[in-house]
Amino acid sequence: MKTGIVYLVGAGPGDPGLITKKGYQCIEKADVIVYDRLASPRLLTAAKPDAELIYVGKSPDRHAMKQHEINQLLVDKARAGLVVTRLKGGDPFVFGRGGEEAETLVENNIKFEVVPGITSAVAVPAYAGIPVTHRDATSNFAVITGNEDPTKEGSNIAWDKIATGIGTLVFLMGMGNLHLICEKLMQYGRPADTPVALVRWGTRPEQRTLVGTLEDIAEKAKQAEFKNPAVIVVGEVVNLREKLSWFEKKPLYGKRVLVTRSREQASILSRRIEELGGEPWEFPTIRVAEPEDYGPLDKALNQLSSYRWVVFTSVNGVKLFFKRLRTLNKDVRELYGVKICAIGPKTREALENYGLLVDYVPGEYRAEQIITGLEGKVQPGDRVLLPRADIARKILPQALAEMGAQVEDVVTYRTVLSTGNAGELKEMLERKELHVLTFTSSSTVRNFVELLAADNLNELLEGVTVASIGPITSSTAKELGVKVTVEAEEYTIEGLVDAILKSNI
Repeated sequence: MKTGIVYLVGAGPGDPGLITKKGYQCIEKADVIVYDRLASPRLLTAAKPDAELIYVGKSPDRHAMKQHEINQLLVDKARAGLVVTRLKGGDPFVFGRGGEEAETLVENNIKFEVVPGITSAVAVPAYAGIPVTHRDATSNFAVITGNEDPTKEGSNIAWDKIATGIGTLVFLMGMGNLHLICEKLMQYGRPADTPVALVRWGTRPEQRTLVGTLEDIAEKAKQAEFKNPAVIVVGEVVNLREKLSWFEKKPLYGKRVLVTRSREQASILSRRIEELGGEPWEFPTIRVAEPEDYGPLDKALNQLSSYRWVVFTSVNGVKLFFKRLRTLNKDVRELYGVKICAIGPKTREALENYGLLVDYVPGEYRAEQIITGLEGKVQPGDRVLLPRADIARKILPQALAEMGAQVEDVVTYRTVLSTGNAGELKEMLERKELHVLTFTSSSTVRNFVELLAADNLNELLEGVTVASIGPITSSTAKELGVKVTVEAEEYTIEGLVDAILKSNI
């Protein structure tokens, strides 16, 4: 029987980009993922399709599973010979009860490894512009549980020592005891005007920061209804926030953006959104699939030199064209003497990666502009190959045929409906947790509407910015009852992002 193993992995404070490389690899290879409330759900997209996902999150008023039950769950799954990744917010050994879980594994002779994570005690203040140490303010800091009742007998917290002996105090999970924490610190000598910052949902789009002093922060928090999960920072370093705040100044700060592109293509848009301070939420509505019949494409590839033009309309078309060419034991030399047209800079870039120079790129990236640009270039009798998706618009081959060209429109790949968690998407829209929807093609819109299957579509999208990559996509959205609020002037991913920024959402 295969020997199981448990990886105790720190997922970081919330921003999925803050997980370690090793932690991410543990997610990818896990048979079972046991995850907490504060671990980013986006990390779960890296899991194997057949991985078992088990939620054991805890909130102040509700526990999905008690700690001893979690411990036993890890033992049982490992004993079954499975690779188990225990995904915990922050670092597993910083108030994450990872030590208790490790002890249980040792007692049951279960093999385990610890993968440290970035603790919220340091990362969350940093995202709020607060360094926990600074040469001009303090050279030490302490991380303290905020979940212990400061009034109980036999407290493990040495209030008399930490109140004046440590420069920066970081309390985790302490909002329920905020008033008592402040009282204790002042009682043991910390000045009442000591700066305090509360950072809620740090490193995520929901991040909010409230600043006050030991004397007034509890009342401010009450008035603002400031609740868990939050990190409490006490000390002079809080005064640096006004100067060093960076995350909250990014143009897409606080915005969660739905990316509906195929998973293979989503990374470019997602990365740009993250750079601008937003959180991309990938919900691929389309999936790129192989042609049902390779016959027509293979026939075209076997006689490439007979074509005068090959017109590539997408990056997917380029990749799958050359993938199939290689499968047929051929390479770019088959294109000797053939002129190449590409729609858009990314398609041109993809072709250049194969060492090819593009003869023509239209100024506007849609079929109508290609037709105008190719007039006079394509001569009557020229053979033109269009390696495209199965659902591509017919206007381009029709117009080329009207010029007298011999057009072969060959399916190089299929765009099919993806399978996503439509229920989770609908819940996020209901809770108004999505601020921007992006559509990069007509098929992404059609499949979004089909997957959502909502009778109350207008209600779900109320207050949400809908961004389209161009007029064709916008027209499809309108036909399906989706109101587009932002449309790119340049029909590229960068153009789409620029349009979102100009909309001042």
